[in-house]
Amino acid sequence: MPNIDFPVQIALLDDHKLFRQGIAFILKTLPYVESVVDTAELPELLTAFRQRVPDILLLDLQMPGIDGPEVAQRLLQEYPDLKIIVLSMFSADKFITQMIKLGARSYLPKDVDQQQLRRAIEEVLTTGYHFTDQVSRALMLSVQHPAKPAAEPAVRRDIIQLTPREKEILQLICEGRTAAEIAEQLFISRRTVEGHRQNLLEKTQAPNAAGLVQYAAKHGLMEKS
Repeated sequence: MPNIDFPVQIALLDDHKLFRQGIAFILKTLPYVESVVDTAELPELLTAFRQRVPDILLLDLQMPGIDGPEVAQRLLQEYPDLKIIVLSMFSADKFITQMIKLGARSYLPKDVDQQQLRRAIEEVLTTGYHFTDQVSRALMLSVQHPAKPAAEPAVRRDIIQLTPREKEILQLICEGRTAAEIAEQLFISRRTVEGHRQNLLEKTQAPNAAGLVQYAAKHGLMEKS
């Protein structure tokens, strides 16, 4: 089990009661989860936020009268440390890239199994993000075939000098590997991996791991040389 040494609160915003109840039941079995906030409507969620901002929000993409992207943008403007994981029936690349670019930390299909959901939550808590192969692919394609040239991410356009180790770690991040997995594969400490990741963020001026994937795709660094 990862080193999560604090009680965690997770909130749910979804209009399907049975789905919420099932997810809430699973979440309450996780040893580090202190409480689960189960909401079907945005006003209810905002009331809960005024009492305590959760560590993670599991957000449905489309609900009656609620626009998921708009909710995510609004919440992240007010609560920038909030970690959003999207749970959606929509798997098209355009939905994935839209939510990741808005600041979601992960994007999962609603038919995700219990182990995959737990892994995503734990990786978001410990590393800040969880990218499945589908998410990494969607981000790569969004850079290779952008819908609008003006919509490029705010990442440096000039080629920067990366060390061989930084390139290696960047490629593994693009594959969706966690810091722990990278450390194990490269025989280095997790702290060293996090240090390289921070250097990559500073050098590329990428805001997050999604920005790193986009930078790598744009500059042909996705594949191992």
